[in-house]
This record gives sequence, C-alpha cells and structure tokens, in this order.
Amino acid sequence: MTDNILLEASGLTRVYGANRAASNINIRLKKGEILGLLGPNGAGKSTTMKMLAGVLAPSEGSVTINGISVADDPKGAKKSLGYLPEQPPVYPELTVDEYLRYCAGLHGVARSARAEAVLRAKQACGLTEMSKRLIGNLSKGYQQRCGIAQAIIHRPAVVILDEPTVGLDPIQILEIRKLIKELGVDHSVILSSHILPEIQAVCARVMIIHRGRLVYSEPLAAAGTEGFKTVLAGFTAPPSADALAKLPGVARVEPLPRQHFRIHIVEGQDPRAAIAAAASAGGWGLVELHAQVRTLEEIFVELTSRDSAAEPVKEAA
Repeated sequence: MTDNILLEASGLTRVYGANRAASNINIRLKKGEILGLLGPNGAGKSTTMKMLAGVLAPSEGSVTINGISVADDPKGAKKSLGYLPEQPPVYPELTVDEYLRYCAGLHGVARSARAEAVLRAKQACGLTEMSKRLIGNLSKGYQQRCGIAQAIIHRPAVVILDEPTVGLDPIQILEIRKLIKELGVDHSVILSSHILPEIQAVCARVMIIHRGRLVYSEPLAAAGTEGFKTVLAGFTAPPSADALAKLPGVARVEPLPRQHFRIHIVEGQDPRAAIAAAASAGGWGLVELHAQVRTLEEIFVELTSRDSAAEPVKEAA
C-alpha cells in the first residue's frame, strides 16, 4: 500500500444466509480525497460502510486503515477513523458540550486535551453557539452536525459518513454538504448516498454499488466523457444514412428529425474528422457535430436498472 492510501478494502463480502449483501468490494481511499459511494436503496451501501468502519465483520475480505488491519488490530486501526452511521449516535439528554467531551474520552483524547478538541470540533461543525443546548432540543440538522463532530473530534485521517443528509430540509442539506467539503481539506472522506446531487456536489470520485456489487468506479469528472459511443451530426443538405455509414469509424447511423443523425462509432475510434471532411467535400452544410456523452445520472440509471449486476469493476488508477 502506497503512502497516500489511507484506507484500503479488498474483496469485502458479507453473506446473510443465502443473501450476499455485499460481494467482492474493493475500495482505495487516497489522502485528501472525498469518495462518493452511490447506489439505490438496498444496494448494500450501509453494509459496506459498516464493514469499512469495523462495526460489522466481513464474511470475506479485509480492511486496512492507515496501514493497520481492522481485523488484526481494531483499536489501533480505529484511532485513524471517524464514523457517522445513518442514525447519528447522539444522546438527547446531554448538552452538546457534555456529549462531545464524552466522545473525546471514548476516542482516547487525553483529558488535558479534551477542551481544545471539543472547541475545535464545534468550530468545524458550526456548533459553537449550541454548546449548552440539549441535543434533544436541537433540529435534525444540528443533531447531524453533532454526529459529524463526534466523528472528527480525535482528528482522524479517515471519516466515513453514511447517508449524512437523510431526512434534512433543503437548507440543512446545503449546510451539511458545505461542511463535508470543508472536512475534505483536512480529512479523507467516504460519503454514501442514493442521491445523485449529493455526490456531484461534494465528491471527487464516485463508486456505484448495485445488488451488493461494485459496478462503476471513476473520478466524477469522467462522467462527462465516460461512454463516448455516439456522435450527433446536423446538416442543411444532409447526405444519405448509407453515405455516412461508409465513413471510417462509423458503426451504424440512426436518422433523427430536423436533418440530424445519431452516429454510432466503432469502439476506440472517433469519426468526427472524417465526417467534417466529407461534409466539406460533399457540400452537406454541416451545422452541428459533437460527441454525445453520458451524464452521471444516465450511467447510474443504466447500471442500476439491469436485471442482474455486472461483474465487479476494476478501480481506476
């Protein structure tokens, strides 16, 4: 494992009887990275997050955090980990300060350093003015902030957030997203969600899980170029579809309204230069020519609407 890989999961599998909730999941989290784990409800995201956090033992596979095996040395590994489960682990009868001091002790923060750790976590999560308030009297958004504060109070290298904005109103969601982006400056973050805008707003890389299998793993920017399989072309004096189909790099041609064509390309080739040259030579009056790329939403729908999950994908370098 290279020095900048803070969390690595290999072959994570969890079996419940005949049901495989997660199967052969491989994840590598780099220093300073915010990774989005995306999938529909019931896809296996929370099961995977629990195994990464060491609160659920995998049936197969391993997890290392900051180079320490969770199975061999769970306490040592978890010193570098902060975890917010889907339901924030807060105590409504405690004030924010009381709760965070308690969490600092649980995380092994020295008694002499706890006041500073509590102050730092409150400042990071926008809780300073809530110090003396009972958690049970706070809004759900501020309770989520308390949950995140306990996850970072010991300044871990890795923070795992499972559905951190579930049940929040739009303003609270925006505030938590902003907080997560700020966390990415000093921590490496794994964020799970089934909400596409959530991932797009804060993550640099996305993984999609479907039926317990990892079916996609790419930098978020790749969603704008991933799946370049067709070209859209428009003409004022259009050629026949057969003429376009004969050009190099063209697999087949699909006529569209308003003198446009969707041109399916041969894998690994780009026929746009040939189309432009032929249009110029033939007087076709080329007015539009561009690659049609898939959005993250289109990729997500395609991968998660299949009858059966695809084979696990290899993580991008």
